[in-house]
Amino acid sequence: MTHEDIVSKVERALDDIRPYLKTDGGNVKVIDVDDNMVVTLELLGACGNCPMSLMTMKAGIEETIKRQVPEIRDVQALNLTDPNDPNARLPRNMA
Repeated sequence: MTHEDIVSKVERALDDIRPYLKTDGGNVKVIDVDDNMVVTLELLGACGNCPMSLMTMKAGIEETIKRQVPEIRDVQALNLTDPNDPNARLPRNMA
């Protein structure tokens, strides 16, 4: 399987969760899939500064990717928000 095939499968997996992210004003972008099968993502919009981003990442995004693309070994985000960050804020419909 080529690198492009893996990225395409990851994108399709993310397409299953994107509607939920967009409901809260967020999204996710694939930055890279490296040779060790580690996906690097960037959380966009409301996901980029939400105190729930770690939970969204682990319970939603990572689980979806690993279930649909079993070749993936790990999923990381460049910009997870620490729940104790004073600048973190919930999306409007969750606040």
